[in-house]
Amino acid sequence: MIGKLTGRLDYRAQDHVLIDVRGVGYIVYCSDRTMAALPGTGEAIALYTDMVVREDLMQLYGFTSLVEKEWHRLLTSVQGVGAKVSLAILGALGPDGVSRAIALGDWASVKAAKGVGPKTAQRIVLDLKDKAPGVMAMGGTVVDAMDGPGLEVVDDADPGPAAKPARKAPPKKPSGAAAASAGALSALGNLGYGPSDAAAAVAEAAATYPDADEAELIRAALRLLAPKG
Repeated sequence: MIGKLTGRLDYRAQDHVLIDVRGVGYIVYCSDRTMAALPGTGEAIALYTDMVVREDLMQLYGFTSLVEKEWHRLLTSVQGVGAKVSLAILGALGPDGVSRAIALGDWASVKAAKGVGPKTAQRIVLDLKDKAPGVMAMGGTVVDAMDGPGLEVVDDADPGPAAKPARKAPPKKPSGAAAASAGALSALGNLGYGPSDAAAAVAEAAATYPDADEAELIRAALRLLAPKG
């Protein structure tokens, strides 16, 4: 199973790219949002990947973060949702948007993705609602890794004097919103709130205050969770 590729972006098409990894080219399909975030042709690139193998098919799907990859895995576990529909949802909402929509039960946002009908959107929200807290918490565990050192892509050895030096890809910026949401979710769990209630409150608070830090999200979520009346 191929879980990650690091190499050079050889070319890009509308829905896929070719990544050259030491002379071997891998075709990787990506969402519209991921395609827009990729570097230019010839630049260093690294993608987490999910490999689908069937009797009549072998394809790689690429993601810029482990959270995005995890949502793809969960989305495709829902009956009637294949890789194409999953990429459409991730392309329309992004991983953070999917987390919010699922946590809030907002199937209308899921339905806005191309090729997703109302019944499928409702099934996705119903089947994955209990999974949203785990994925939101996962955002905090991988955020440091996303800000690690540049990825070194070494060219094949060249005996001549004009051998190319190794190049490094620029480090990816971590999602501060993902880290803040994960921290707020953990804090609410420590206060005794259930995972689903906490995830819904954090998701609503994050949607209302997109620039809020962890402490601000906790306060906003607590206000939402406070007894009414």
